[in-house]
Amino acid sequence: MSSPNDPAAVLARWRADAQQLLARAAPSGVVPAEQVAGKTGAQVFQAMLAGELPRALIGDTLDFVLIEAEPGRAVFQGQPLRRHYNPLGSVHGGWFATLLDSALGCAVHASLPAGKSYTTAELKINIVRPLTDQVPLVRAEGKVIHLGSRMATAEGRLTGADGKLYAHASTTCFIFDTP
Repeated sequence: MSSPNDPAAVLARWRADAQQLLARAAPSGVVPAEQVAGKTGAQVFQAMLAGELPRALIGDTLDFVLIEAEPGRAVFQGQPLRRHYNPLGSVHGGWFATLLDSALGCAVHASLPAGKSYTTAELKINIVRPLTDQVPLVRAEGKVIHLGSRMATAEGRLTGADGKLYAHASTTCFIFDTP
């Protein structure tokens, strides 16, 4: 019997999580402003995860999906593929950055009250090992460090099912009134 932390068991759980999410997910698209008016960031993500609001289009382009979101925390899961490669034969740094930026920014967004929005002001990423399509799935988990009225900071980690760290990042986000 395998341990719950066994890489094969973790990978199977991650695949099942994504299948369940995608089975109920709405098609990708842009969320109409009237559908999120009056909702907190956490409520927006709950609606996305329930299939009531569209998933982000960038996830289709780069093969990643939102898995979890709650105030102060967001998790995205991605599948590194050859189409994400740089000319040197490994996954492009922009793929790492986009996946981590999504987790960090959404952790901030999930913490915001209704009527507030955010944008990334700064993103710092450290890639500590290369990714290839031999790594079946990775998860980026973002956590809020500080949430103020105008600025927020968050940190995140990109890990494989085997627990290996592939990158870590931090962000500063501007918070503003939703137009």
